[in-house]
Amino acid sequence: MLTFASFMEELSKNYEPASVEEKWSRHWKEKKYFKSLPDGRSPFTVVIPPPNVTGVLHMGHTLNETVQDILVRRARMKGFNACWVPGSDHASIATEAKVVGMLKERGIDKNSLSRAEFLKYAYEWKEKFGGIIYSQIEKLGCSVDWDRVTFTMDDDYYKAVMKVFVDLHNKGLIYRGARMINWDPSAQTALSDEEVEYKDLQGKLYYIRYRLTDESGKEITHPLTGEKGIVIATQRPETIMGDTAVCVNPNDERYAHLKNARAVVPLINRSIPVIFDDYVDPAFGTGALKVTPAHDINDYNLGLKHNLGVVDTLNADGTLSEAAQIHVGEDRFAARKKIIAGLTEKGFIVKEEEYATRLGYSQRTGVVVEPRISTQWFLKMKDLAGPALKAVLEGGITIHPGDKFLATYKYWLENVKDWCISRQLWWGQQIPAWYDDKGNVVVAENEEAAKKLYTEQYGESDSDTVLTQDEDVLDTWFSSWLWPMEVFKGISNPGNKDIAYYYPTSVLVTGQDIIFFWVARMIMAGLEYNKEKPVEKAIPFRDVYFTGMVRDKLGRKMSKQLGNSPDLLKLIEVYGADAVRFGIMISSPAGNDLLFDNASLDQGKFFNNKLWNALKLVKMWGEKTDVSLPVTDRFATQWFESRLYEVKAEVEKLFSEFRLSEALKTLYSLIWDDFCSWYLEWVKPGFDQPVSADVYNKTVAYFTELLQLLHPYMPFITEEIYHLLVERKEDLCIKQLAPVGGSDAACLGEGELLKQAITALRDARVKNRIRPKEEISLHIETANPDKYNNIRSILGKQVNATVIHIAGTAEKGNISLVIGKDKFHIHSALPADHAGQKAQLEKDLAYQKGFLASTAKKLGNERFVQNAKPEVVELERKKLADAEAKVKAIEESLARLD
Repeated sequence: MLTFASFMEELSKNYEPASVEEKWSRHWKEKKYFKSLPDGRSPFTVVIPPPNVTGVLHMGHTLNETVQDILVRRARMKGFNACWVPGSDHASIATEAKVVGMLKERGIDKNSLSRAEFLKYAYEWKEKFGGIIYSQIEKLGCSVDWDRVTFTMDDDYYKAVMKVFVDLHNKGLIYRGARMINWDPSAQTALSDEEVEYKDLQGKLYYIRYRLTDESGKEITHPLTGEKGIVIATQRPETIMGDTAVCVNPNDERYAHLKNARAVVPLINRSIPVIFDDYVDPAFGTGALKVTPAHDINDYNLGLKHNLGVVDTLNADGTLSEAAQIHVGEDRFAARKKIIAGLTEKGFIVKEEEYATRLGYSQRTGVVVEPRISTQWFLKMKDLAGPALKAVLEGGITIHPGDKFLATYKYWLENVKDWCISRQLWWGQQIPAWYDDKGNVVVAENEEAAKKLYTEQYGESDSDTVLTQDEDVLDTWFSSWLWPMEVFKGISNPGNKDIAYYYPTSVLVTGQDIIFFWVARMIMAGLEYNKEKPVEKAIPFRDVYFTGMVRDKLGRKMSKQLGNSPDLLKLIEVYGADAVRFGIMISSPAGNDLLFDNASLDQGKFFNNKLWNALKLVKMWGEKTDVSLPVTDRFATQWFESRLYEVKAEVEKLFSEFRLSEALKTLYSLIWDDFCSWYLEWVKPGFDQPVSADVYNKTVAYFTELLQLLHPYMPFITEEIYHLLVERKEDLCIKQLAPVGGSDAACLGEGELLKQAITALRDARVKNRIRPKEEISLHIETANPDKYNNIRSILGKQVNATVIHIAGTAEKGNISLVIGKDKFHIHSALPADHAGQKAQLEKDLAYQKGFLASTAKKLGNERFVQNAKPEVVELERKKLADAEAKVKAIEESLARLD
């Protein structure tokens, strides 16, 4: 049998997380605590924002997953049927780029493969890196239901996406057409507007002279100045080969002579018309605009209006096309340098100047995006946006923090544009559209349905016609906007028991950067595919909690490119999962960016050891309990019970407001300060003395409640200490939280007074070189002696005072100080340092007078008194009265020293 001594020897000096985390992860999994099935309890449902299967989790994921786990674990301990669904996203653009890179390393060109062959390699990638992601989620302690793992390319999920596409197409919301879109030359695919990130840069404006001729080819000079040609300012000289017109404002007198004139494109000598349109701003540049419909959305619109031709000078990979005539096959930016050199050599460039501009970059690959005319599939968004906006504005969905993100959400939905949903990739859900050799198209969920529909629409036998499926895939977000529904098969198997029970989900935790990509679109999809239900049942979630951006201590966003994002598994190896969770949560108020520093992980590690040492201390008392020992002083247990209830109520409120970081700080202070530093010291028995069984049992009960409150934040160490503290049959992770009791305000006030007195008296002893073992007697001069009745014995023990006299007046002692409104006089064998006491009292007096003046000034401000809440004004008046009393007490103490 394990003896107490051997048990204590087995406890390590400091907490060692690795073995503990492995043990409890395995145990929880074996017990299936996190598996959820519909039952009679109220559900608490969370769906993980599916990370991309392109690599390891970064610190933003760590924060996100930790927040979700805190909410889920706490809900489980409050009696909810908690269901947290894990999964991952196929991430078309990012994953295909990774797979293509992997193939290159193996000496394989993607273009040499069939689509089916390429997809085999893509699934190989998915299995490898998807497994890494799930192992990291488990290492972090996330209490997900592993039986519900979902992937956006699962068979059922794929079918759901097809079903939604066909439905929206049949409703007239999805259409196909040629439009100017955003093009990623690296991934060689279209992008939605939301996938373009704009950066403010310092660029250059090039002033280029175009030769002018009349319709017969004769050169035109200005009738008044004799100037030849027209000067045009452009940021992109590499696109001049795609110019199809020069445009000026019809009201610009400088160019009135150019009616029916033509301009000659430099370097390639193509003649193009001069057109007039009030779109051109005469004050910008030279007031003349080169029109390149293939490479600018505004030029494209001008081209449509004036029936201009389109010359696309760029290939899909960003190199110059045959239509450019010069520098064919060269990269666009390399060509730009050569074209500038050529224009300069031939005298076409008049001048260059610095110019502030905004440039769009692909969010996925980081390359500069090109505007491009392309035939794509689009989803009309206006009809979907209205209900999604209404659901949030009318309170069906609450955004946290709303004051920061509600306006952003509202603006985007009110100004939403059609969504380009097709991508020129192989990895993803292939668009369910089939074409014959004449260009006819049918949209159906699968090939069999497509053939049947084709026969119905075109009256031809499906056996006589070869139908070819669209080569493009759908935007990744077109699958993930169905996530809260389809993880429960709500689209592929509508009305099943899971979707009926778990939907809508309870809370979505996600990053602020995907409010448009994902959050708004999930709300749209939820409302569109639950129209028969009331709004509160149709929405995909009731609350949205936006985490902040994780930045390094220099304020930079963490990224792989900067190399400033730490490896999660290495952090867990060094600090333990609980310390990592603590470190990232202690500094992350909702919606605000957080500066991540390893110092916060050190703080988590120290906190672990504080808990570990508290365990060892309480376990030692357990061997020395005495049931016959009377409890002569119940104040400490009464005070901590009140303090515990007070904090439980505060934490409950903070959780209801999604202020999780503040709740952790509150618990941290309760455990580190109130429990470990004060309560355990107050009830600690003398050396080698027994402890009252009643006090010990209460201490164990308090410690247990603290572990339970902390468990959602730090699950491993709390479960371990919970079982080491006393023998248990029930595991902490499923132990139900007790209801919040009432706290005793008077007792809490006495406790604060006790802490202030102990701190001040210990400080006075140190300053006056009174050793801890040296006994003192204490005289307290107070107008209210009764307030010391309950704390008198603890105060004496904590400051080593053999005698405490409490009265309205007191004898002058060796050392005098003011605590609150009362005067404390210490008697010791040492001679008094009156000079030191006087200096300290004068310092305290100056501070209190300054505080008194500022408080009086605030109360003297009529606007403050009239506009502030009555309780705030009353608090300031109390502060004023307290400060006046303290000033008076200090002045009286100083008078005694003179």
